[in-house]
Amino acid sequence: MKEIRKKYFIAFGQNLQRVMEKNNKDVMTVASVGKIELKQVYRVLNGEHGASLGTIISIAKGLDIEPKELFDFKFDLEKE
Repeated sequence: MKEIRKKYFIAFGQNLQRVMEKNNKDVMTVASVGKIELKQVYRVLNGEHGASLGTIISIAKGLDIEPKELFDFKFDLEKE
């Protein structure tokens, strides 16, 4: 189960990167507007750990999107 969680955190970070690029936002902007520490955004991007609900909301605010967009990616629990 631990391995699946790690892979999910990485996939979530990859999706965050995609959403940031799509919305022409950089890490500094996301952190500043979302009022979150820069290194927290980097940790999520790098899949170092799962983001808390508060962090997800802050990142979504920084991106000017709905939080659900951060979860809009495919992840097969059976294959991972």
